[in-house]
Amino acid sequence: MDIKTAVVERVLELCRENDIKPNELAVRSGVTPSTIYSMLDPRRKDLSIVTFKKICDGLDITLAQFFDTDVFNKLEQEIK
Repeated sequence: MDIKTAVVERVLELCRENDIKPNELAVRSGVTPSTIYSMLDPRRKDLSIVTFKKICDGLDITLAQFFDTDVFNKLEQEIK
């Protein structure tokens, strides 16, 4: 699994845990719904850390809490 897929899976997992849809996440995070859906699009590879921080704020978690899961700890090295 690559980092982008892991991030998308984690965002969707947190949406399920909070019983919210991506549109509600956008409202809570102060970003547009198109920003959230663009981030979730598998064709888009780049993620803005500023936007990502807003998403974590909208979920009322820290960046550390977001990344503190087995999926991120088990990612393969990107540089080979």
